[in-house]
Amino acid sequence: MQAETGVVAHSHARGQLLWAETGVLSITSDNTIWVLPPTHAVWIPSYIPHQVNSETQAQLRNLYIDPAYPIRQNEKSIVMLTMSHLLREVILKLTDTKVSLTDQQIKNLGLVAIDELEVLKPFNNNIHSGKDLRLQRLINYIVQHPNQQLSLPDLSKIAGASARTIERLFKSETGMTFRQWRSRFKLMNSLALITQGKTSTFIAHELGYKSVSSFITTFKAQFGCTPQEYATKE
Repeated sequence: MQAETGVVAHSHARGQLLWAETGVLSITSDNTIWVLPPTHAVWIPSYIPHQVNSETQAQLRNLYIDPAYPIRQNEKSIVMLTMSHLLREVILKLTDTKVSLTDQQIKNLGLVAIDELEVLKPFNNNIHSGKDLRLQRLINYIVQHPNQQLSLPDLSKIAGASARTIERLFKSETGMTFRQWRSRFKLMNSLALITQGKTSTFIAHELGYKSVSSFITTFKAQFGCTPQEYATKE
């Protein structure tokens, strides 16, 4: 998937496991946004509309699973999952066009993928986008330009509403102020940058934090560990 491109809202008859081997994706569905680094995937049940955007070039790897195989039946909407090393290698094997697999090998690997998908742990890295079209217009801009540092008055012009109206919409439709929402979105994107091997200094500068220490403090308050500790775990 090329940088700064996207796929409009669509759905599939089969369940989809969406994973980017490289790059970072944003997924939008049902007024919710997920930021997806290579350490994670999203499970998208059948017929769930979703939109995909990529700010960077990304190598997508998709698995489509027939409804005849019941997967994560308690989850009726999109869920973000922490990838396992086993599932990662199985997907790479199944999607490697240079490797010739027999039908039986494909079936065996597919069954392993299904078993592994069932036990992956959910990971909360999403944020609400609201239903109001003006708010969605503004949020879509932020999603497509995650490193921008425009003020609320400037962003409100993109939305076609006053700054006061946009602030009210953020509170009523996302449960957060604009400042809180953007802070949360920055943290979501910081996870993706960490998985790319970026330093805290780089991330703090890239995402517009006032200092490296303020980024680390905010990150630890949200995720319970420092960026370096998170990178070590992943």
